[in-house]
Parts: sequence; C-alpha cells; structure tokens
Amino acid sequence: MDGPSPMLLSTLVLVFSLAAPAMVLSATDPNDVKILNDFRNGLDNPELLPWPKNGGDPCGTPLWNYIYCDGNRVSQIQAKNLNLSGPLPQNLNQLTMLFNLGLQNNKLNGPLPSFSGLSKLKYAYLDNNNFDSIPSDFFDGLESLEVLALDRNNLNASTGGWQFPSSLQGSTQLTNLTCASCNLAGPLPDFLGKMNSLSFLILSGNNLTGEIPASLNGTALQLLWLNNQQGKGLTGTIDLVATMVSLSSLWLHGNSFTGSIPENIGDLTSLKDLNLNSNQLVGLIPDALGKMQLDNLDLSNNHLMGPIPNFKASKVSDDSNDFCQSKPGVPCAFEVMALLGFLDGLNYPSNLVNSWTLNNPCEGNWLGIKCNANGKVSMINLPNFNLTGTLSPSVANLGSLVEIRLEGNNLSGVVPSNWTSLTSLTLLDLSGNNISPPLPKFTNNGLKIMTEGNPLLNGSPEAPSSGNKSPPSGSGKAEPTPGNSNSSSNNSHETTKSKTKSLVSIVAPIAGVAAAAFLLIPLYVYYFRRRKDGDSLVIHPRDPSDSDNTVKITVANNTNGSISTVTGSVSGSRNSSGIGDSHVLEAGNLVISVQVLRNVTKNFAPENELGRGGFGVVYKGELDDGTKIAVKRMEAGVISNKALDEFQAEIAVLSKVRHRHLVSLLGYSVQGNERILVYEYMPQGALSKHLFHWKSSKMEPLSWKRRLNIALDVARGMEYLHSLAHQSFIHRDLKSSNILLADDFRAKVSDFGLVKLAPEGEKSVVTRLAGTFGYLAPEYAVTGKITTKADVFSFGVVLMELLTGLMALDEDRPEESQYLAAWFWHIKSDKKKLMAAIDPALDINEETFESISVIAELAGHCTAREPTQRPDMGHAVNVLSPLVEKWKPFDDDIEEYSGIDYSLPLTQMVKGWQEAEGKDLSYMDLEDSKSSIPARPTGFADSFTSADGR
Repeated sequence: MDGPSPMLLSTLVLVFSLAAPAMVLSATDPNDVKILNDFRNGLDNPELLPWPKNGGDPCGTPLWNYIYCDGNRVSQIQAKNLNLSGPLPQNLNQLTMLFNLGLQNNKLNGPLPSFSGLSKLKYAYLDNNNFDSIPSDFFDGLESLEVLALDRNNLNASTGGWQFPSSLQGSTQLTNLTCASCNLAGPLPDFLGKMNSLSFLILSGNNLTGEIPASLNGTALQLLWLNNQQGKGLTGTIDLVATMVSLSSLWLHGNSFTGSIPENIGDLTSLKDLNLNSNQLVGLIPDALGKMQLDNLDLSNNHLMGPIPNFKASKVSDDSNDFCQSKPGVPCAFEVMALLGFLDGLNYPSNLVNSWTLNNPCEGNWLGIKCNANGKVSMINLPNFNLTGTLSPSVANLGSLVEIRLEGNNLSGVVPSNWTSLTSLTLLDLSGNNISPPLPKFTNNGLKIMTEGNPLLNGSPEAPSSGNKSPPSGSGKAEPTPGNSNSSSNNSHETTKSKTKSLVSIVAPIAGVAAAAFLLIPLYVYYFRRRKDGDSLVIHPRDPSDSDNTVKITVANNTNGSISTVTGSVSGSRNSSGIGDSHVLEAGNLVISVQVLRNVTKNFAPENELGRGGFGVVYKGELDDGTKIAVKRMEAGVISNKALDEFQAEIAVLSKVRHRHLVSLLGYSVQGNERILVYEYMPQGALSKHLFHWKSSKMEPLSWKRRLNIALDVARGMEYLHSLAHQSFIHRDLKSSNILLADDFRAKVSDFGLVKLAPEGEKSVVTRLAGTFGYLAPEYAVTGKITTKADVFSFGVVLMELLTGLMALDEDRPEESQYLAAWFWHIKSDKKKLMAAIDPALDINEETFESISVIAELAGHCTAREPTQRPDMGHAVNVLSPLVEKWKPFDDDIEEYSGIDYSLPLTQMVKGWQEAEGKDLSYMDLEDSKSSIPARPTGFADSFTSADGR
C-alpha cells in the first residue's frame, strides 16, 4: 500500500498547527486554575493580579504573571512586594506540585490555610504580612521543606500565641526557619535540636520563655537569633551555646539569661557577631572571649565583673556593667579578684553582685565585708544569707582575714585545703550548712571552728561531733591527693569495710593501710583471675536492672509500609510467621529493615566486620545514598533477658543524648530473633587499635598532638553526659575500645549500654557490678555504689594508656605493672621514671614533656582512691583545653571565592550579592540586621527579613 500523499501530509500538519493553541489553552490542571482564581477573587485588590477574568490557562502561552508551571501543574507562585490584601484560599494545599511559594511583603490577612499534603514544597516565604492564625495541621507532611519564613505575622493572638507543633520535625530537610515577631509563646521545643539540617534559626521578638533546650547541644546551627523576647524572656545559663561550634552569628540580647559567659566560648572559631546585651549575666569575662576576632560584640547592660579585657573584636560595647576598672587591660586589686572568686563559688547571688562593685572592698558598700584599720579585708560576715554553692580556694589569698562567718546557709562541698594558709584566722563558722568531709588540718593556735548542723560532717554515729576544735585531717595542699584522711573519712571507710567484709577477707587484711594509694588492687586481680578461670562472676552482658527502658519509637510495619508512633519497652512482638516489626527511634533519620541491613553488610559478611564485644559483632555497611553506617548485631546465641536489657539500655540513653563527641544512634531493627543497632560510621575505629595494635594493623602511631585532642574530645563528651545533658548520666564502661575515631581522628564516646541515670539529689547509685576490669573505680568494685566520679576514674586510666601505650590490665606484663593504674601511681611523680614510661612511639622533647607532666598529674588526680578527691570532668576539660593547639587562619591574602569577597564586612557582602543579582533590598533591613543572611536559591523568592531591635 502506498504511503500518504504529500497533499495529505500538508493538510495534517496544517490541522495540528491550528489545533495547537486550543490544546495549550486546556493544558493546566482545572483544579489548579480554580484555586488561582479563588485566590485572585478573594483579594481586596484583585486588579493587582492581571490575570484573565473570563478563564484562561496559567501554564499556557503567555504564562500568567507571577505563575510558573511544571508541565500542566502550577509549581511556583512568586507574588512578593505587590501590596496584596485579603486572605489566601483555604484549598491552597491542593496545588500538590507547588514547590516554591513567595508571598512576602504584602498585606495578606486572615487565617493561614493548612499546608498539609504539600509534599513537594521546598520554599515558603510568608513573612511580613498580616496573617492572624495558623492551623494545627499546617506542617503535616511537609517532608521536602527547606526554607520557611513566617516573620512578622501576629499569629493566634486571640489565644495567647502558639508553639511549633511536633509535626514540624517531619521536615527533616529544613535548613532555614525564621519566625521573628510571629507570636510564638512558651518554651522552645526540644525537637529543634534533633533537626540535623537546621542551619539558620531566627525566633526574635516573640514570647518565648524557659531555657535553651539541652537538645541544641552540639548542633550545627550557623545563625541563632533568640533576642528581644517579650516579658521576662528566656532564662537559665548560656553554657549550651559554646557547643555550637558552627555559629557565625548569635543574638541573645533582651532576655533574662543568668550565670557567667562560658569559659569555652573560644571554641566558636567561626563566630563573628555576638550580642548579649540586656541580660543578667555575671562574673568575669573569659580570656578566650577577649581574644576572639569578632566583627561585633555587645556585652552592655549586664552584671559582668572584674577587669575589662583588651578585646580583639572590631566593634565592642560593654557599658553598664560592674567592672572594677573603667579602662581595658587594667587589672583589679588582688583582694577584689579573691572575693570575686569567692562569689563565683556561690553562683553569684544577686544581692552580693549588686553591692560588690568598684575596685576597693574597703570603700563603698560591700555587703558582708569588714576591713581593719589598714584597709585590708578582715571579715567575711554572711550568716543566713541563703547562699548556695561551694567554698572557693581564692579566699586563701585574703591573708588578713580574722573571721569567716557563713553559718545558716546551704553551702556544700569541702573546705579548700589551702585555707590552712590563713594564719590570722580566729573564727571559722560553717554551722548549719551541708559541708562534706574531710576538713583540712588547721594549725592556728586559738582558731575556733564551728561545724554543727552539717549532716555529712557529723550526722553518722561513727563520725565525731564537730565543735571548737579542728578535726585532724589532710595535707593542706590546694589539690587533694590520695592518702589524705581524717577521722570522718576513716570512720566512713570502716563502715564501707564492714559491709564488704566477705570480699575483703579474700585478700590480705586492709585495716590500717591508709597510706596505700590503691588498697583494693589485689581485689581487682582476684576478680580478673576468677573471670578468666570461668567463675560465675559475669560483667557482660550489661546490668539488667536499668529501669529506664520505655522509649518513644516509630514502627514501620514490614507488610504494608505504614508508620505509627507507640510508647513502650523495646521488644519485637512476633506475629504468627515469627517475623516481628522493624523499629527506629523517632529522633533518628532512618527506618531500616533487617533485610536492608543484610544487603548493605553483604549478609553480615566477615570482610565487613569492624570488631567484636560483649554485645556481639559490629559490621560496616553503606546505604544506597552513600551513607556509611556501623551495624551492631547481637549474637543469636546470647539473646536472653539480660541481652535484651542491654539492647534497651543502649536505645533508651542514645535517644536522649546528642553531642558531637558522642557516637550518634541512627536507628535500630527488631525482627524475629534479630536485635540490631545502627550507628554513624567512625572510619578510624577504636582508640585501642591505634594505641595497642598499630604495628600489627600497619598504621602510624598516634602523635602526642592527636592524643591530646582525643583526650579533650572524650572529656567534653563525658562532661556533657555528667552535667550538661538534660539529665546526668553515668557511663560505667569508659575505656579505649569504647572511644571511636573519625577520619580526622576526632574522638567520640560509644557503647552506652551500661549507662545509669543519676537520680536527682542523690550522691550515688547502688547497682550491680558492671564494667571492664582495669577501668573500674575501687569504691564501685567493692560497694556497688557508683557516682560520676567512677567515670572520672576510668578517664584517668584512659589518660594513662594515652601516655604509656600500655593496656589498663595485662597479665602478660610483670606482676608489679599488670594493673596500669597502680603501677603508674608509683612512677608519675618521678621525672626519670615517667620519661621511661612514656610510649616509645612518641617523639618527646622538652616542650612536649611539659604537657605530658600535666596530663600525668591529671591522670593521678582522676584515679585518686577516694571519689571526693577526684575532680569532675569539667576540670579535666579546663586542664586539657590550653594544651590543645587552637586552629588559626592562614596569613595568605584573602581571595574571592565564587564571586564572594570574604574580606568585606558582612553587610557589604550581602549588598554585593543583591546588586550582582539585580535583587531589591526590601527583604532585609540591613541597618537593623548587621549580620549575614543565608543565600537564597537562584530565581526564588527573597528570604529573610531582619529581626528588629539590636
């Protein structure tokens, strides 16, 4: 059959070309057209949207103004700065292909429609309008959302404000969240700290209250503005912000923050803009803050004390504080500094802060301070002042003191041993407090010490009652050392000894061995040998007595893929087929089935094995998106109640703590008999491998610089667990094999299955023995009582391993050095012996040896026999921080990168970007903001407006 004739072909071409306009006119989805017409017709000034009145095609030719399409669906509405007035259509969320909405800087009003179901929406700019309410389901299903701006809309004013709903955390890709002056009220939600993509958070000018959530600890925020909250505003300390090391701009002004500026503020090496104006901050300005190269620093209108540093910041405001001097760089009188140290220990009570001003305690009205005829401080007289906190060693610098009257307060801790240097002291009245033993041994003739009413000093039958005489006690040195004792501590020890008579009787009698630094060493060796000999004493699996096993989880059903949230203990319920559910923490990022984990680990192949432990085997895997993971699989043969408790304990803890020096739990799976945890992957593996097996693994030994960094990282992680998290945690199994290293050799603490929550107000927790020999604190091994000081002991042993390259416990070594902690104690103070004990892999010079000596001393303090003689982890951080080399910028000439000249001030950079793109400046008030704003996607709506009120 012949093909169509040329005439027929020409006719067909003509017909289709004539029909094309009609086809285009009907291209747009009719429902999309209806919603756009509803939008225009509902406006008070519809003429500002010049769309056809009698129908038309938004996606046709020509396109409607301000509308962009993807095929026949509306994908963008860009109608900013048009002075539009009126409501938005309540069916706006039916524009299901919408991914960019730019309606900022109009006068739109009425209720915001629900955005529920806009799963494609990435950018939503609704700022600077007059919307008056927001529905509770507004954020449901916004899984692609990256930028949201709601600034300057008085939302839900009739109901007293609103809070971000929990559904917002489903927007896991959100990077920019701005809601300045949008009538937010109440506390900041915890889940903000779990949104790992969040970089820019602007919530200025609202009604927020409460403290900065602990979940924000260590987050990657680059810009955080919480300034100018109405009413009392945000409260609590600002310690958490020093962990947000990516911050470039931090505005906290106009709140009620208290406490002092954190010492580790210098860790914020990217920070350029810091505003703490108009808070209630107290104390000294940290040296690190004075050295920071900031563009803007505002500390005005606080209660900061002490000297004014020579700031390195370009622009500084520090008016209306309580500095002792008016000029930067001029030191305070030594007596002022001594009293400010005393004030620091008392947590800066406001009545003393307000009166202890200027540079002479003997002039003016220093409440509770009396001076002698020579103008020297002779009395601290603060009875019944409701003081809390501890006594500061700095008081020992006030050599003219005759009387210290602090009775009837709530002071705790020990009396500093260096107070024995106050040779003029005739009265020390600490009665009616909560002072702990031991009391230092004063030698002053005629000194009257009053300690009645201190339960810890004289509340037990064995302890002698305190009276006018000074109890015999320790060394009088500023740092307590093992071996110091007094009558109270000796009696306490006798009580402990009687409780553990059956254990201690196994080894040589220990009565009267107070001079021995580690009287329980034989007990360690005995336990260790019993375990090796197959005795019934078991350390792993971990303690099944943990009660905090109920966690909130998201359950993904294997059969239908549905997801629901439940609360309960973590145990896989089986169906008739024996296949359970796959679980993942609600705070995690991944819902992973067991089959997926089998695939990414090649069915748990031996070549992917990373290590083995009491729990099971850890494997390396890589997801389809390139995410590397560590898969911790419980051995099928050890799935018992104890093993499940271990599994639950790991999840319960890791769901609550997030920190850059703690290994993150991504998810977990429970299916049939499988119990699997999924962690972030740490490429360099365990610290133990680099210390003890580097030769067999054909690796380079760790340098001293890297070892110092690792020690500091671990100390910071443990400090967070002990004191900075929303609850205090005790790890109980800190050791070098539980310290993992990233590619840059930065360290993270892992293996939280043994963690115990420290109950509020309790000094210790009684638990079943758990942990690893060589790292166990003596009091824990004998009494079962554990405090955070047990972790400090373990950290001290890790420091010894870093110094020597020797394992904590090794029966293959000579008998005197099998137990590293005991052996190291005998050699740490002898320079020659210490030098000989240092890891031969280290290249030691005189300068390096100075820092080694400091670490050796710290390791000794951390492993002191008595828990009260060990420092806390914050002290370890303070000792290690100055030893770690800080990052410094290159001195090379600054170059432009991607058209950005980083040598310019931030505001000029923003202007340069806008001028280069031909953008208007209306989205941001540069005079008010004084800070960089995140760049917007090219061609999209303008982003953020400044939070007003600097």
